[in-house]
Amino acid sequence: MTWTSGVGRVCGVLLDAIVRMLALARINPNLLTVMGLVVNTYAAFLFGYATGENQRRMFLYAGLVIIGSGFFDLVDGRVARASNKVSLFGGFFDSVVDRYSDASLFFGLIVYYARGNRFFYVVLTALVMISSIMVSYARARAESLIGTCRVGFLERPERLVLLIIGALFNVMAPVLWVIAVLSTITVIHRIVYTWQRTKEMEASAAGRAA
Repeated sequence: MTWTSGVGRVCGVLLDAIVRMLALARINPNLLTVMGLVVNTYAAFLFGYATGENQRRMFLYAGLVIIGSGFFDLVDGRVARASNKVSLFGGFFDSVVDRYSDASLFFGLIVYYARGNRFFYVVLTALVMISSIMVSYARARAESLIGTCRVGFLERPERLVLLIIGALFNVMAPVLWVIAVLSTITVIHRIVYTWQRTKEMEASAAGRAA
């Protein structure tokens, strides 16, 4: 066993222990989902509060807070399963709150760039916010038609990792460009994939009717 697999196993055991503890405490999984939103909203506040003098420090703190919010994303579904509280509404609620959580981070960045009179990056961040939400919407709408649509390579975990990198290493501007481009490509990929699948389904249905 390598040291990396050993660390992974220890972390897995620790996470399972935390999940069991939360399940025994009868913590509502939806509450954990809301806590993730609250923590990410605080990170958004740190982004918006940043100025020229404290920008690096505030972005560093925001990056660390986003890492902390990942804990709630990690455990809410596990706690639901461990406490036998998995529900259709829970999955829906988690998805909706995640969209608000993501949007809050980008809104914080919009405030930061607006306070610094950097209009171009206000527009870029708004574009990133829209394209990120459309990645999730495109999948949800496609899956209501064709069953599954897991194509594309920039989903929520990848976006959050990029935001964390941008905040911790003070490279947010290039990170926003990367998210804007890759999110748009992912949406286009899902549109094309859904078009192909719907054409196949329509052709199959027409063949059965003939």
